Amino acid sequence: MAGNIMLEVVTPDKSLVSEEAQIVVAPGEYGEFGVLIGHTSFLTTLKIGMLRFKDSGGGERLVFVNGGFAEVLPNKVTILAESAERRKDIDVERAKVALKRAEERLAEAGRKENIDARRAQAAVQRAIARLKIAGTRRAA
Repeated sequence: MAGNIMLEVVTPDKSLVSEEAQIVVAPGEYGEFGVLIGHTSFLTTLKIGMLRFKDSGGGERLVFVNGGFAEVLPNKVTILAESAERRKDIDVERAKVALKRAEERLAEAGRKENIDARRAQAAVQRAIARLKIAGTRRAA
């Protein structure tokens, strides 16, 4: 099926993406999924990871998403993310510091009761995802 699908990426703070895409690939809670124009409708949760899409000109774009939901309709994909960043907006140094801090907290979680291991693990996942996206040599 030829044609583009509308992609909207929205956080509580802003609308990050609102453009047509040839394909959208998102990090679903139960695995990565891809969407083309005319896809069957569904709603799913997202995990921390990389949202990829090809813009209408064929350029690949990358966006970090921090969980949330995806609504897929035959002509539109809406991503409602807790937070999201385009590749070009990721602060690599900040992500490296966050990764180190989160790994230290995770290591302490087994020894100290006041450390939430689940939160520390999520922080590690967010930092790793940001660094992976920032290090990818593709268009932002």
